[in-house]
Amino acid sequence: MRNFYILSSSRLKRKGGTLYVIIKNNENVIKKPIPIHSVSSLYVFNEIDLNTKLLKLLSKNGIPIHFFNNFGFYYGSYVPRKSLISGYLTIEQAKNYLDNEKRMKIAKEFVKGAIHNSVKNLFHYKKLQIKLDEEINNLKNILEDIEHCKTRDQLMSAEGRAKQIYYSAFEKFLGKEFRLEKRVRRPPDNMINCLISFGNSLLYTLVLSEIYHTQLDPGISFLHEPLERRFSLALDISEVFKPVIVDKVIFKLINNKMINEKHFIKELNFTYLNEKGRRLFLEQFDVRIQQTIYYSKLKRHVSYRKLIRLECYKLIKHLIGDGIYKSFKMKW
Repeated sequence: MRNFYILSSSRLKRKGGTLYVIIKNNENVIKKPIPIHSVSSLYVFNEIDLNTKLLKLLSKNGIPIHFFNNFGFYYGSYVPRKSLISGYLTIEQAKNYLDNEKRMKIAKEFVKGAIHNSVKNLFHYKKLQIKLDEEINNLKNILEDIEHCKTRDQLMSAEGRAKQIYYSAFEKFLGKEFRLEKRVRRPPDNMINCLISFGNSLLYTLVLSEIYHTQLDPGISFLHEPLERRFSLALDISEVFKPVIVDKVIFKLINNKMINEKHFIKELNFTYLNEKGRRLFLEQFDVRIQQTIYYSKLKRHVSYRKLIRLECYKLIKHLIGDGIYKSFKMKW
């Protein structure tokens, strides 16, 4: 199962049990069939036409559609009605949210995983003789401080400090061209902020798709506050995998000189990827999530995409009292 990305203005059409993408290019019409049973999610980056027959086909096969505008900014998802529903799990998930001690235990583990994996990324570049001892030690100190956090605000503050330290180290191994003076999200104001925002949006939708295939309620979260108009549990789980997936893609693109200034469009206080840049990022993002590692508990190799699903299962076991949730932490 793989993501399918639609970057051109097109029409999505159902014919029988088959999904077609119809693209009009000048005088030519390209009709491309999509093998529905091999699609995990659809990602749309341009204008499309579709109808309810198509939505019924996607719903029947449990395929979400994630929509991005022409600048590559995420603005919403169509998620089919969940087929995996557990009232018992939803109640237990809510209980863990309402109990501050239980909620903090889970939320701390999300932050621990995020910081641990960030440290591992910096360790990789330290081995290449880049001076990162100060940043690594500061992040380790924050990991110790997390144990003393009593409230979500204290925990979010610690997480914010950790991200600031981590991002400030990027210049040392990515170069001054991709300097990150300050993390700016809406809208991103330089090339590195643009890459981080785009990658984080892709990861959020990927995590949402994986949550959809479990019995978890995506609206009940622990680190981020549950709010309307967003699936906040996807934000929680994304924190663990940002250094593992998004940052690794960014490092590869920059350090291998695959991406540069020509892949961006710059306006006043506003930077975004052009179509060529988006295609390049999506290609490497797909490569990363399909990459496999050995998972000792299953005694076999699993993809990074599968790791996210396994993270959801670990959280479910914790919520029903069948285990203690420990976030995914890189060992290499």
